[in-house]
Amino acid sequence: MDLKLPPLGEGVDSGSVVGILVREGDQIAKGQGIIELETGKAVAPVPSPAAGKVTKILVSLGDKISVGQAILCLEGNASAAVKPAAPAAPVARPVRPAGPAKAAPPPQQEPEAGVGAQDEPAEDAPPPAASPTIRRLGRQLGLDLRRVRGSASGGRIVMEDLRAYIQRLQHLASQPRAATSATASKPAAPSIDFAKWGAITKRPMTPLRKAIATHMSESWQATPRVTQFDEADITALNEMRATRAGAYEKKGARLTLTSFALKIVAGALGRHPVFNTSLDEAADEVIYKEYFHIGLAVDTEQGLIVPVLRDVDKKDILTLCKEMNDIAAKTRERKISLEEMQGGTFTITNQGGIGGGHFTPVINRPETAILGLGRGALKAVVREGKIEPRLMLPLALSYDHRVIDGGAAVRFMLDLVKGFEHFDEQQLV
Repeated sequence: MDLKLPPLGEGVDSGSVVGILVREGDQIAKGQGIIELETGKAVAPVPSPAAGKVTKILVSLGDKISVGQAILCLEGNASAAVKPAAPAAPVARPVRPAGPAKAAPPPQQEPEAGVGAQDEPAEDAPPPAASPTIRRLGRQLGLDLRRVRGSASGGRIVMEDLRAYIQRLQHLASQPRAATSATASKPAAPSIDFAKWGAITKRPMTPLRKAIATHMSESWQATPRVTQFDEADITALNEMRATRAGAYEKKGARLTLTSFALKIVAGALGRHPVFNTSLDEAADEVIYKEYFHIGLAVDTEQGLIVPVLRDVDKKDILTLCKEMNDIAAKTRERKISLEEMQGGTFTITNQGGIGGGHFTPVINRPETAILGLGRGALKAVVREGKIEPRLMLPLALSYDHRVIDGGAAVRFMLDLVKGFEHFDEQQLV
């Protein structure tokens, strides 16, 4: 039997092979990892759905494969309890593939773009191989069979191919017209030969960088955003953090400003529920979420990745510190799963650790708001008629103006400032 790539999760239908964990001749068990696949922002092993002996590996490092594509051939129908062979050491991941990745044919059963379709046929292209029944159906439906990819021997078109092609047409027809027109109206970027002015180096975009670019472009084009700026006096909060940091370190946790921000934001979201929403454009509905799963933007060597901490309102700061440290380490090692990056209701991005100040964070769709934290700086502040040095924290709140009004944003920001300036120390005990 051929083992095929299973569904990978919501919105993910392909990935690049970055590791092969078995060899031909290995006896593998059900659930054993067979390849490592990079899908957008995550690298994860793909488990075998059955047990048996590997007779042939059908993919190579750097290949881009889609759901439903065969990965390897398996012989036998051994029990899942069979003791697996010691997995081969993962093949080193190439920094730059020797050649272009092979584009895998999409699965026939998925009505995605490209499924069951051939390239634009030539005017004088011969008719494809098909039975009289298929030809008659094609004529009745007004379909050009030269556009249909045949899956049978010799490229012969069978009923499943025709069905897949029709499903693809239905899928494309159901796409939002606004997105289609926006894409069609976008001018193609010109290709410039920069080498004529001096030496250059070309580096291909990684799947992660492509995913980030797509997500940011979609957010920028689809969301009318406003960014609200303010500052919070964190002089007392920073002293509190310094006093308690040693006790937290003994418990194996780092007490950071982001730890406080998680609790402050979770409390503010409960009092201002419109910031804990998503907009369902198809149904013209605003989805109010009754849970508080907060994403943390993590700066990695490969790019920005946003894992999610769940139920922040129900956890104490010590637990959040440990979870935050663990999930950040997993993210930087690219061991974070797709599930751990989904379901967020609000995002925090902190540039203070690397020296950033005020900035305009881009909303992490389908959320409707994001909070940016900058580096705290000592400033001369007037308090009760006296000028005092105070540690001021830059805050930047970007929000979707289709859902959130300016007045609501001001009230939410003032609530955040109050949370930073009057944090309850009992939450640290």
